[in-house]
Amino acid sequence: MTGLVRALLFDLDGTLAETDPLHLLAWNEVFKPHGVEVDEKLYQQRIVGRTTAEIVRTFLPDISPQESEAIGDAKERSFRELTPKLEPLPGLTGFLRETRRRDLSLGLVTNAPEENVQSVLQALLLEKTFDLAVLASDVGVGKPDPTPYRKAIKSLGVEPEEALAFEDSPTGISSATTAGIPTVGVASAGNPERLRESGAFLTVRDFTDPALYDLLDR
Repeated sequence: MTGLVRALLFDLDGTLAETDPLHLLAWNEVFKPHGVEVDEKLYQQRIVGRTTAEIVRTFLPDISPQESEAIGDAKERSFRELTPKLEPLPGLTGFLRETRRRDLSLGLVTNAPEENVQSVLQALLLEKTFDLAVLASDVGVGKPDPTPYRKAIKSLGVEPEEALAFEDSPTGISSATTAGIPTVGVASAGNPERLRESGAFLTVRDFTDPALYDLLDR
């Protein structure tokens, strides 16, 4: 990566906080009556980075659209009930403070429903941190489609090479890199190789990594 960084764009789940355990609990709660059980491996393979509607269709392809929507809504309500337990990934608060000191623009780009975004940001005390949030529902399509990231950089008035994205999933990395944005893989779930294979030019475990501060100095 070369050039001046003017904007940082962050995914929500798994990037700002380790939300996967809560999502896994919530999915198993709504899937149990249907005889479906999701372990961590299956969660990483078939759930991470996808929209709620896509996930329900994948695991329960024969139910009606109305029932599918009801199951998705129930899952998200269950997840939101658990969000008060969340904490920011290590180093995140200090890293965001440094980006503000440098007057960088900050954006959130996520497939999560709006209610989840609000719930997670409130739990992390980040409600007023981001200059904009682009949700899949805002643009009519979710990651891995690049449209959400293209919308974000257009709204912030920066070129792709002037932005830096942070993503924890292959679908998110594909979305950002297809939009031309250099992307850091946040391996909060311990999968750095998979993130590099998906196109991340750098992987970190969390935001305590000194390499992230080096990027801001370029």
